[in-house]
Amino acid sequence: MRKTAFLLSFLLLLTGFCANAQRSMRIGYIDMDYILENVPEYQEAQTQLDAKVDQWQIEIEKKQSSIAQMKKTLENERVLLTEELITEREEEIAFVENELFEYQQKRFGPRGDLAIQNRTLVEPVQDQVFNAVRELAEARKYDFIFDKASDLVMLYANERNDVSDQVLLSINRASNRKQVNNRDDRKELERDEARTVEENREVTEREKEAEAKQDEREQFIQDRKAERDSLRAAKKREFEERRQRILQEREQRRDSITDARENRNTGAGESVAPQQENNQPTAEERRQALLKARQARRDSILQARQRIKDSVIQSRQRKRDSIN
Repeated sequence: MRKTAFLLSFLLLLTGFCANAQRSMRIGYIDMDYILENVPEYQEAQTQLDAKVDQWQIEIEKKQSSIAQMKKTLENERVLLTEELITEREEEIAFVENELFEYQQKRFGPRGDLAIQNRTLVEPVQDQVFNAVRELAEARKYDFIFDKASDLVMLYANERNDVSDQVLLSINRASNRKQVNNRDDRKELERDEARTVEENREVTEREKEAEAKQDEREQFIQDRKAERDSLRAAKKREFEERRQRILQEREQRRDSITDARENRNTGAGESVAPQQENNQPTAEERRQALLKARQARRDSILQARQRIKDSVIQSRQRKRDSIN
């Protein structure tokens, strides 16, 4: 209702002013949301603030989960607790809930950190916008410039009266002037400032097209590289499998040759000197004898360690007994 009354009053005032004016009135408007979306400094700061908000929300969810667990535990143990303990638990839960409410107000309340940081974030850009709007209005003889994103209801707005791009261009030029360090940068800045909004829009579109082509080219290169890597990996696996097969075949041939030789030697020994078979140990017997010798040596070492350990324990026990 208040907006409607304000709008009607403004229209009546505007109509009367136009009737008395000797020249046509120039009216423009800006879109603050559009401008904010295209200011890099604002977007960077907004990203950092969004990360903080996500962290605050995670902390709130953790506290809420903890409170829910406390309530569930109380309900499960209520029949086992006395009235005094139940009251104490309920007071503890109420205290934690109050802490959570205060934390939510501190972060997201009307005067909380989010509201303060939003104002801190927007105010510098708003100042730049106001200065740019004032300069633009004075230079191009605008009588009124409104903000499309404000509470003022705009029933119709012709795009030819939208000066958001001019304001954004003025803000970017002011920011670029602060970054000029040498003569080449100054010449580049002068060429940029000599372009109109339409020319800047065309340049921006060409830059976007070039970036899109560059991204497409890089994606094509990455796909080709991934394809080459996959082929190389497949060839490597195939080579490794073939190598393993060859090694296994060689090992099998070597084992078969060794077995054949052992069988031939065993047959020759049986035909020439059967008595030597009983006197000379076979390879398996030698291996078993070697294993037994190793086991005996290991057992002797373990027994010696155990004896030393027992003697140390006995010595410590005797010392304790003498002290007692």
